[in-house]
Formats: sequence, C-alpha cells, structure tokens
Amino acid sequence: MKTIVEPQDRLRLLLNHKNRKMAASAHAYMRGSTRRFYEWLQQTDRVELPDGPPIWICGDCHVGNLGPIGNGNGKLAIQIRDLDQTVIGNPAHDLVRLGLSLAMAARSSDLPGVITALMIEKMVEGYTSAFEPGAASDHSEIEVPDVVRHTMHVASRRSWKHLADERIEGDAVLPLGSRFWPLSEKETVEVKRFFSSEEAKQLVASLRSGSDERVRVKDAAYWRKGCSSLGRLRIAVLLQFGKGKSGRYCLMDVKEATAPAAPSDPTAEMPLDPAGRVKQGAKKAVAVSGLTNDFRPIAGAVGFCP
Repeated sequence: MKTIVEPQDRLRLLLNHKNRKMAASAHAYMRGSTRRFYEWLQQTDRVELPDGPPIWICGDCHVGNLGPIGNGNGKLAIQIRDLDQTVIGNPAHDLVRLGLSLAMAARSSDLPGVITALMIEKMVEGYTSAFEPGAASDHSEIEVPDVVRHTMHVASRRSWKHLADERIEGDAVLPLGSRFWPLSEKETVEVKRFFSSEEAKQLVASLRSGSDERVRVKDAAYWRKGCSSLGRLRIAVLLQFGKGKSGRYCLMDVKEATAPAAPSDPTAEMPLDPAGRVKQGAKKAVAVSGLTNDFRPIAGAVGFCP
C-alpha cells in the first residue's frame, strides 16, 4: 500500500530522509553538506587556497552533479548538470570539492589509497590541460576514456519511453507514492500560471524543435529527489502536446532556487534574484560546453522531451 504524503507533512519527512541518506556513506554525507563544506574551508587554518580569477563556477562540484547532457541536435557531453550553487567565485573551490568528492567515493568503495591518488592526479591533469598552448577548442578532439564513452553511449540510447517507464505508471500521470507527492491547491495554481508564461512557452517549444502545438499541464506533483536540496520546493510537471492518442508528453523538472552556500567574489555583479543567478550561470556554463545549439535555459526548469 502506497503512503501518500500530504503538503503539511512534507518538510518533516524530507529532512528525516535527507539525514538518513547522508548517514548512508561518507560520500553521501559530503554530497549533502554543501554549506558545511564551505564553513570548514573558512574555519580551518591548515588550508590556504590560491585565489583564482573570479569566474562563474559550479559551487557544488561533485561527481553526483556530473553526467551526460545534450542539445537539440542530439550532441552529448559529460558536463556539470546541477547549478543551484553557481556563483562568480574562486575556481579553486570547485576543484577542492570535486577532489574531496572523488576521495570520498573511493573511500566508500573500499578502493586502495593509490587509486584515490591517481583519481585526483587525473582530475588536476584534465583541468590544467585546458590552459596549455594549442589546447583543443573543439571538444570532439579531446580523448574520451572508455568508461565515459560507455556512459554517453547508454545515455544516447535512452528514449522518452525509458524515462516514462521509470517515472510514469499506466495512464500519463505521475504516480503518487514514495517519490511523487500531492501538491497543495496553491502550488497547482502556480504551476499552471508558470507554464502559461511566454518564457516557459518558448522553452517548451525549443525542446520540441519549435513545435507550435497547444501545450497543457497534464499532471504535476512534488518530486522527492536529490540530497542537499531536500526540503526545498521541487516539482515534476507532465506537459501534453496535442490531444488524444496522438498526444505527446514532456517531463519538466522545476526546482526552487535559494541563496547560495558557495562564497562569491565581493566585486562580482550577479542577479540578486536566486533564480536569475542560476539562469545566468547556466547560460555561461553552456557557452563553454560546446552544446550551445538549441539550448535555452529558463529560471527554475529543465525539460525532457521525446
């Protein structure tokens, strides 16, 4: 029997789930404690980081936030795909957090210390290689390890059917239970208002290759997903294009943006609105990823379409 979590009980259960998830392993704890990571950096007197040039950084760079992403033409790359914490800051913070993530993942897997050292070494080599004279400006020229190539191959073969099988049951609705929880009446109204905005319509049209079909919200639910973000608003929205059996669907991931834990450069000019900051940081990340074609980020939403 499925347990349905009502909106008034949501926060308490989310925080309990977050604590259990972080207690599962050292790596899970590291992933879920972004704010504590930066507090540790500021408090310790044994860590003296170099001051890199103030640029847009991920802010929460760990292996769980890396994965395959693609553009409208089907081009794939392994990139950072979670930019909640993005700020104009010190790039050394991303390197230290990614290095710690790799070390904790190795420790949780009982890998020997020499493997951990090699992982960190390769991370630094990969970062510094981008600054070498004649470094490849075309990402397709970069040699890709077999394990990364396999991950990209698997991702390229995933279709809307695979996504639907994982998240949708029977009729095109989001199944309420352990993963999807009901929204309040106010939240439902706000979801419909959000997707009736011109900016949201443009994003959805771009995901459907410029389709001008009528779009409506078929279903929406709170999405219990992530780790450090548990406790913040996150909504899965199922959009329908067209009508009847010929209708097609698109799953949107709408996530609440909040003030970043990552420290920013005091002289940097960034949007004061958290969603605007994430949107601008995402655009900058995409601009250097080689996946610029047909990619239109919108504050608060990511979409998956067939």
